[in-house]
Amino acid sequence: MRGMFIVNRNYHTPYFSDTFFGRGAADNFKRCFNTEDSKHGVYSSVKGTRSGNQRKNLEVKHTRFHFRQPGFMLHSGSSDNETSKDNRWSGLIRLDNKSESTSHDQPYDEFSSDVEKIYRILRKFHSRVPKLELALQESGVTVRSGLTERVLNRCGDAGNLGYRFFAWASKHPGYSHNHDVYKSMIKSLGKMRQFGAVWALIDEMRRENPQLITPQVFVVLIRRFASARMVKKAVEVLDEMPKYGCEPDEYVFGCLLDALCKNGSIKEAALLFEDMRVRFPPTIKHFTSLLYGWCKEGKLMEAKFVLVQMREAGFEPDIVVFNNLLNGYAVAGKMVDAFDLLQEMRRKGCEPNATSFTILIQALCGQEKMETAMQVFSDMEKHGCEADVVTYTTLISGFCKWGKTLKGYELLDHMIQKGHTPNQLTYLHILNSHEKKDELEECLELVNEMKKIGCYPDLNIYNTIIRLAFKLGESKEGIRVWNEMEASGLSPGLDNFVNMIHGLIDQECLVEASEYFKEMVGRGLFSTPQYGLMKDLLNSLLRGEKLELSKDVWNCIINKGCELNVYAWTIWIHALFAKGYVKEACSYCLDMMEADVMPQPDTFAKLMKGLRKLYNRQIAAEITEKVRQMAAERKITFKMYKRRGERDLKEKVKAKNDGRKRRNRKRQWGSSKAGSI
Repeated sequence: MRGMFIVNRNYHTPYFSDTFFGRGAADNFKRCFNTEDSKHGVYSSVKGTRSGNQRKNLEVKHTRFHFRQPGFMLHSGSSDNETSKDNRWSGLIRLDNKSESTSHDQPYDEFSSDVEKIYRILRKFHSRVPKLELALQESGVTVRSGLTERVLNRCGDAGNLGYRFFAWASKHPGYSHNHDVYKSMIKSLGKMRQFGAVWALIDEMRRENPQLITPQVFVVLIRRFASARMVKKAVEVLDEMPKYGCEPDEYVFGCLLDALCKNGSIKEAALLFEDMRVRFPPTIKHFTSLLYGWCKEGKLMEAKFVLVQMREAGFEPDIVVFNNLLNGYAVAGKMVDAFDLLQEMRRKGCEPNATSFTILIQALCGQEKMETAMQVFSDMEKHGCEADVVTYTTLISGFCKWGKTLKGYELLDHMIQKGHTPNQLTYLHILNSHEKKDELEECLELVNEMKKIGCYPDLNIYNTIIRLAFKLGESKEGIRVWNEMEASGLSPGLDNFVNMIHGLIDQECLVEASEYFKEMVGRGLFSTPQYGLMKDLLNSLLRGEKLELSKDVWNCIINKGCELNVYAWTIWIHALFAKGYVKEACSYCLDMMEADVMPQPDTFAKLMKGLRKLYNRQIAAEITEKVRQMAAERKITFKMYKRRGERDLKEKVKAKNDGRKRRNRKRQWGSSKAGSI
């Protein structure tokens, strides 16, 4: 990067509290982190990491501010619903010590009963539009301002349900969608990656309600593109805005920059920033976004260069900037540098806050240095900085991660005594610890305890209990917890359905698994990443000789208009073929080609081989002729296509046989070793 800048590590003498951060703190940390090469000023440590599932569990979907392991770059309120320019940039680092209230502690309002009534109707009739519209008309619910947005929020990730009501409500006499409803619908469609439908909706707004098209509408779309890592599409939104009467301003550019930085597209964000500086004067928020992005990618030198650029532009780093850089050091395992930066903050009159200390504690917990983390926690309070819920939750997470559940309970009691109310994330870490030990009863008891203090389970907590129930063979308990979850007013998302269906498949409850799968498809939650789940379900059904039920599942996918690629068709056709349903496999292969999807070469070779055994030349000729036509349209030589299929099929058969031989050898070696012992 231009003008790369290296910060001198020895710009000040470390000084912290007398107990832990006192004289010789750097030496203490060299011992704590087993550092070497101290004469070169390089301190190494074991970098604490989390598995994908643990990182996922750190993000509580129903809390206002998500607490992410890689960093603390968080905005006030929803990232997609900025309503005031004054509140758009309240700081990239904010850790809220209040969990978002759930449906249990929300005050009664005029919409609640109508929302639940509509939601039940949508779930029941979503696949039958005429009956759905009739049921909605006969429901007695009056469509009015505020109701539609509440229904969309109630549908959650099930965007298809929300869109059904959105479309029906738009036809209601005397009612028209407002700005917030359109934004909610765009956000929902964007989550489903139905971007074509989003642009169609914006076109509809231009025709019917052009006054509702504002920069905020496009910001919602930009954030959806950025979260999908579709950088080019996100930038193209800026070019499309003038066609709808909106000119990109500093706010829109800033939101795009922020979205790119948050979603791992920091290089593109840096290029955008250089272009943006020509049109708009940079602000400290823009610099902070960039600094966070580089720190998140572990590029600390680039982050330091942003710090230099910030100062050259006349901005002094504030607590948000320092905390982002502090987190960059901590995540990289450079704890001595992190504590040195903490001292620099004090020297510059920027007193560390609870977030600053929590960053250090989290890094130490990740490295299993729990004693050191507790020393930091103790010194934090001695410096007059009171720990908040996030700090306690971080410590509880660390102890539970390393199997010290009792210590987690002690901290839970301590935080309650201090007047801090635990949130769902606090309890989730303890529940995860019980899950590792297969302690279902303890999980259920803990959930009852959290309800007593007014902290009700969210989707992640229910997911954990359902997963454990099925793991232990408690299918009825898993279904009971699912029903309780829906009765509580929560709308199950994709993760919940995948978890539930896998559990039912493992317990061979195939009829129930099929019903939940069809429900998931009906709610619009089926997409490419769930092809593995579809494969597991279809194979299980065919192994259980439930051909008609497997066809029913497949027809549900087709009838709901799901976009299926060649891999989805291949999964279904190969599953049928493997169980001896050759004619059915050929029939669906013809359906696939009718949908203008060309079979893979090995699929064609496999079907031809099966048909030769059945002496069914008529179907073989029909499939071959269609494949010839499709190959010609795609300028593929049929002869080469056929040879490749036969070669791929032989290689797969050989690999399968080799794997079977290896497993047999391992089994024989294991039994002979056991006999010798």
